[in-house]
Formats: sequence, structure tokens, C-alpha cells
Amino acid sequence: MIQVRERHLDDRALIVFVRELVDVCAGTACAVVVNERSDVALAAGATGVHLKSDSVSVADARMVLGTEAMVGRSVHSVEEAAAVGSAGGCDYLVFGTVYPSSSKAEDHPVAGIEALRKVCSSVSLPVIAIGGISVARAPEVSRAGAAGVAAISLFAESAEMGRVAGDLRNALTLKQGNV
Repeated sequence: MIQVRERHLDDRALIVFVRELVDVCAGTACAVVVNERSDVALAAGATGVHLKSDSVSVADARMVLGTEAMVGRSVHSVEEAAAVGSAGGCDYLVFGTVYPSSSKAEDHPVAGIEALRKVCSSVSLPVIAIGGISVARAPEVSRAGAAGVAAISLFAESAEMGRVAGDLRNALTLKQGNV
């Protein structure tokens, strides 16, 4: 999945950018979701929208996008995850910050792996871990129950994004001695 978070683009440029991504991803399993902007997701033909924890409700996003769209939401606690899960309509959750992250301030709260484990076991939705994700940490995140990971710095700071993506995929899919 590609989550578009280009806050600096005006509406027209954002729609053009998302349409280009949708075209590039056509015929693949890659979903394109737009951060916070259901209107842009709809206009650009994206798969759906990703909502921040303090954003509009999932139900409101569904009113704009319809029932077939993908709608995800960021959460930061077990209680918040359980509330979003019980409200229904959401396709996935993003939980974090799991580990200290170079894209967050030094004093930004870190939930930790045990909180991730609790969130994953408290909901039936797929949970994506975010915050300080690395290839080395991916197996621990997977064992905690995460369905996947989201990363910014891991890719932004890499000169070999394709290799890092492959290494991350391998780290997330290795099952205790089995490939």
C-alpha cells in the first residue's frame, strides 16, 4: 500500500499526483490511499483514505467514498483501537509510535512492543505498526501480531529502497525457520 501524505501540495497538484500513482499501480495488488482527504481519493480514483486519530469518523469517510473503498485509521492506545474496532466500517488500523523514530521529536511518546501486542489482540482488524520500524525489528513486530508495518525514515534514509523493501518483506514473512 502507498499512503499519500503530501500536505504541501495544493488540491489540483495532489489530485494529479494521486492519479499518477493510481495509474502506476494499476494491474498490481498495490493499494493507494490518501491521508485525510476523502475528496481527493474519490476524485483521483484512489483505493481509499487513511484517517488520523482525530479526523472525521469512518462513517463520514464512507459517506463520501462508498462501501467499496478502503478506510484506515491511526490509533495510539488499546482503548482507542477497541473503540474504532467496535464502531465498525474500518478496514485496518495503524498503531504507533512503537519504537523511537527519527521522524518524531525526541520526547515523543513511544508505546512499545507490548502495547502493540495488546492492540493486535484487542481487535479483529489488521493492525499496521508504525514508528521506528527497521528490518531488524520487523520479526518482533510480526510476532506481536501486526499484519504489517508502515515506515517513512526507513525508506527516506535509504539509498537502495528496493533492496530495503525486499529485506523488510522477507523479515515480515519468515516464520520461525520456515520460509
